[in-house]
Amino acid sequence: MIQSSSIPSSEPIIIAVAGATHYLVGVIDSSDNFVGLGEDSVEVVNSIVEAKAYLRGNNIFSALLEIDSAFDEMCGQSKKSRYRQRILC
Repeated sequence: MIQSSSIPSSEPIIIAVAGATHYLVGVIDSSDNFVGLGEDSVEVVNSIVEAKAYLRGNNIFSALLEIDSAFDEMCGQSKKSRYRQRILC
């Protein structure tokens, strides 16, 4: 968990969607919303290596990696059944 005045309680996360050519990097805030770091918007990068470097550049050294498929949302898969793993940046 990271904590600062701009992010009261948040969890860094990298989201990968199967078949997509990019990764989304941000945080899950205390209201369970996916948002950017601080006041920034969500970062879109081309690789997991870029995602980790972006987080390290913001002094974040571990994050959740969530892997989704387009079918997860279309079929209404619950958030509890999503695949998440903690990784080091």
